[in-house]
Amino acid sequence: MFRRAFLAALAAPMGLAGCGFRPLHAPPAPGETDVAPELAAVRLGRTYGRTGQILHQALERRLAARDRSGPAARYELAVAPQLAIETQGYRRDGSPTRFRMVMSVDYTLSTLSVPVQPVAAGSARAIDSYNTIDNEYFASIVSSEEAQRRMAEQVAEDIVLRLTLALRGNPAA
Repeated sequence: MFRRAFLAALAAPMGLAGCGFRPLHAPPAPGETDVAPELAAVRLGRTYGRTGQILHQALERRLAARDRSGPAARYELAVAPQLAIETQGYRRDGSPTRFRMVMSVDYTLSTLSVPVQPVAAGSARAIDSYNTIDNEYFASIVSSEEAQRRMAEQVAEDIVLRLTLALRGNPAA
């Protein structure tokens, strides 16, 4: 029994070795472009409101080079976040107790060259919820902002993943 399990575990990596899959952030194969400098060359467009500010910060953390001496901007990422809040739970007196938040973000990555060329476009979405506490207004506000931060982190991760795939597939955009 042990020998069979050992052989199966040993054979699994060998079976996937030739399938063509490899980690997204692995060093580039010969002839491929390194995506990290390309992501560091993305400039974020303007965002508005508190939701836009939180999303901007989350994207900036993922896109920026580790040091500030990164490459000059070659791309611009325009994002348009929208936040929808709906009540899900009520007390007997009719006051709300639970809220569901949905963040939808349309994004467009384009070059800064003239003429401007689109590189990638799409949308990302995240859903979260929070409870309100009796007579605890501050706690409700903190819960709401934390839910927004979690959604912004999730959406930013999704957008950067899609940008990485687009830049890896189209290196000289």
